[in-house]
Amino acid sequence: MKNEIVWKPSKEYIENANITRFMKKHNIKNYDELIKKSTENIEWFWDAIMKDLDVEWYQPYTKVYDDSEGIQWTKWFINGKINIVHNTLDRHAESDKKNNIAIIWENEKGDNRKLTYYELYREVNKFANALKQLGVKRGDRIGIYMPMIPEIVIGFLAVLKTGAIAIPIFSGFGGHALASRLDIAEAKVLLTADGTIRRGKTVEIKKEADKAAEVVKSLKHVIVYKRLGIDIPWEKNRDIWWTELVNNQSDEYETEQMDSEDYAMIIFSSGTTGKPKGTVHTHGGALAQIAKELRYYFDVKENDVFFWLTDIGWMMGPWMIIGVHTFAGAIVIYEGAPNYPQPDKLWKLIEKHRITQLGISPTAIRLLMRYGEEWVEKHDLSSLKLLGSTGEPWDPDSWNWFFEKVGRRKIPIINISGGTEIVGCFLSPLPITELKPCTLRGPGLGMDIDVFDDEGKPVRGQMGHLVAKKPAPSMTRGFWNEPERYLETYWSRWPGIWYHGDWASIDEDGFWFLHGRSDDTIKVAGRRTGPAEIEAALIEHPAVSEAATIGVPDEIKGEDIVSFVVLKPGYKPDEKLREELKNQVVKVMGKTLKPRDVKFVRDLPKTRSAKIVRRVIKATFLGEEISDLSSIENPRAIKEIENAV
Repeated sequence: MKNEIVWKPSKEYIENANITRFMKKHNIKNYDELIKKSTENIEWFWDAIMKDLDVEWYQPYTKVYDDSEGIQWTKWFINGKINIVHNTLDRHAESDKKNNIAIIWENEKGDNRKLTYYELYREVNKFANALKQLGVKRGDRIGIYMPMIPEIVIGFLAVLKTGAIAIPIFSGFGGHALASRLDIAEAKVLLTADGTIRRGKTVEIKKEADKAAEVVKSLKHVIVYKRLGIDIPWEKNRDIWWTELVNNQSDEYETEQMDSEDYAMIIFSSGTTGKPKGTVHTHGGALAQIAKELRYYFDVKENDVFFWLTDIGWMMGPWMIIGVHTFAGAIVIYEGAPNYPQPDKLWKLIEKHRITQLGISPTAIRLLMRYGEEWVEKHDLSSLKLLGSTGEPWDPDSWNWFFEKVGRRKIPIINISGGTEIVGCFLSPLPITELKPCTLRGPGLGMDIDVFDDEGKPVRGQMGHLVAKKPAPSMTRGFWNEPERYLETYWSRWPGIWYHGDWASIDEDGFWFLHGRSDDTIKVAGRRTGPAEIEAALIEHPAVSEAATIGVPDEIKGEDIVSFVVLKPGYKPDEKLREELKNQVVKVMGKTLKPRDVKFVRDLPKTRSAKIVRRVIKATFLGEEISDLSSIENPRAIKEIENAV
């Protein structure tokens, strides 16, 4: 099945795609020619799409890019003056698009709010004036640690509007993790809320914010949105109620004109070791990359309703806001868990709000698969025109379930991959491309990437290192205050080559696949594999709902394999099933990669965006100290690993 083409776009699908219009404009005949032209001549490409995307500049750029200080420090859209917020909000609010819906919010109970572009514009302007009143200036860093409510978008856009730098931070983090990020960035103001409701339970966000505020010396003000009206601790010289601050503010504010290279966001990437890395993104570069991806990969058009299951602290949050709002579409922000109060909450949202593009992680799909297809079949999902995914590699069973049960085999899965450090994608299909299960199809537009072996030579038909050979506008301008760490992380393996840290392969038909992070690699008796391959083999077994695989030390083989599995309802752990699962891996991967052990658990540690956290599983199993648990949404799952049978 993996090598079989399962999706072919219809003639009508191709004709209506945004990318088809771009290709016709530039006399590009097919997909291969498009990728070749966009990656070989990046100066032409990025200039051409800036015009096609209708990005508006206060002052036009005089040169597309300048790499005179080295590829690692490439600057983009030289001398151009711009602001992300002008392009995503101001121009729509001042046009015939002002009554378009910009935000649709819903919580677990089904309460919802909608804001038009004009309503959002007025609220953003008021909040920008409030920030200015507090002394916020261009270049100041503002932390955003809030639940997924409309005010998170208002705050984010207002920060960018003033010329300050937004630091979106995952609202599930504890105080220690929040403090480390605010401290690294020397944040001046923090936006937060009293609390939120998740899985029907109160989460006291302000208490965690206070733990950070007590130790971050640069922090002058904490602005608190009254989401629940619960009792919270209060520091009168520091804390300010959101509504009291904005009540008497003007709803007019002149957006700051920023240089293309001025910073808009610091998005933290936790990585596997060491302190968080603050990736830095610019007004010109971030907008160029994100708008390109939403316009051409996800075919966003005015009045589309776009939903990615995410938190703003994951790059997909800012990515969704900036990308969809560039084209006057609506975003759905959901405050809650995708399977609460019933397993069909996600499918209900699609039906209720007529969502047109749905994005999700493979692990979240594996979670929802556990409940059975009947929960999906209850709902009318006919509004969907594209599915999206990112975060980790797929296994064929889960990919096909998503394609068949959610997409009804009628729409493609735009499986993208890149990272926080490029606030976008190195790899992505287009709506006009054929697809095989789990594929990412090929390079993103304008992204000159390759797969290298250990010697730095291109390879085909086998797993190798994903690299980039040319710069892109959205590549981080270093890590905040850590230029050497940035160079060491991405540019030290091969001269002038960005080393991304993912395993990738290209098959005989030119379809690209990902196999996980290279720092998760397991090497058994000299044979290297990614955990995702072992996990995919296990998930093929009818008893297995989810799987996670780690490498453990072995005196003879160097490393051996231990897998943890969550069983589907109706299956019970026993020795016979354990042996079956080991042999399932042998059947798919060969005898060398037979797991030493398969352990049964009821849950696996995950982030709120539903990514399995293997480093925590490995450290727990080996009895090592775990440095940072802040990203784990379900810490009780760590006990499951400790008590695995």
